[in-house]
Amino acid sequence: MKIKLTNEQIREALEIDPPSFPKYVTQIINLANQNAQGTRPKVVRQLSDLIQEFPGKKFDEWEEWYLQRHPDAIKNAREKIFDMVKKLKYAVNKIDEEMVNEWTKDLVLVKTFLGLKFQEAVLRKASELKGVDYRLANNTEESRGIDGYVGDIPVSIKPDTYKIKKGLSEQIAVKLIYYKKLKNGIEVDLGELFI
Repeated sequence: MKIKLTNEQIREALEIDPPSFPKYVTQIINLANQNAQGTRPKVVRQLSDLIQEFPGKKFDEWEEWYLQRHPDAIKNAREKIFDMVKKLKYAVNKIDEEMVNEWTKDLVLVKTFLGLKFQEAVLRKASELKGVDYRLANNTEESRGIDGYVGDIPVSIKPDTYKIKKGLSEQIAVKLIYYKKLKNGIEVDLGELFI
């Protein structure tokens, strides 16, 4: 038998009153916290370990136990997060309709194009490093798992997670170029190409 407990039901069962926030506020505070890293272990300690050490059963006991051991943790986290909230407020006040338009165009047009067409950039860079020409694969070659050629070497461009799946059914009998998406681009492993 399976049951589902909502967060509200868990709070109720543990006799913890829910906080009341205006609409969108928790999303903004969460974003601020992600950027400020206010609730990371270096600020509030490793909570999953501490809850295991905690000898009590009730929330008020946990609160007292935690605050006795880490009296400045909540204040330090709050300061980091609130500082980021102030920065976000400043940034929000700079946003106008034209800026939203530019952001939308960049996401829908530019980033989509880059995300779908980066293979050519990878082939071009690999060919520069090898001192040869490159070309994209035609439809027949693509159906065989080839994304392009570096000189006369057929290559397939795969995410680095493909290495884990390599033992699965798909067999590609060409050199593999792996990439990993980064925050601001990709990291490319050309290792097989230079063997």
